[in-house]
Amino acid sequence: MARSFKTLSLSKEEAYQNRGWVLVDAAGETLGRLASRIATLLRGKHKAAFTKHVDCGDFVVVINAEKVRLSGNKFATKKYYSHSGHMGGLKELTAEELLQKSPASLIKKAVEGMLPIGPLGHQLLTKLKIYVGENHPHHAQAPAKVQLRA
Repeated sequence: MARSFKTLSLSKEEAYQNRGWVLVDAAGETLGRLASRIATLLRGKHKAAFTKHVDCGDFVVVINAEKVRLSGNKFATKKYYSHSGHMGGLKELTAEELLQKSPASLIKKAVEGMLPIGPLGHQLLTKLKIYVGENHPHHAQAPAKVQLRA
């Protein structure tokens, strides 16, 4: 007897109803592993009803952004580039300089590189809230704390 399975595909309205809030503590976490876990939560891949063309992920609140770590000698050797668009407008920062200047942007750049390119990726990135220190203004949403390490 053959079984027939139906693939579940969520609409935008159904996906919006199933959204939640997640709290992630970045203290002592490695940047790449942290970013891949956050990207999975933003995308909604941890849910049974994942639909790849719909934003069905959760809101993610990251605290202690300044306590993230990088493996090896990446603080000194990893470089981030930006360009103003003018001649000679190339700017270069090491990971250590970027962490001192803006710890939130270090995590945001890592997560952004793991999300899809295009309108869906931009929409997913708006659900990422990164804060330096323990305090955040999203207590009313009652975010569920997620353990990244086993």
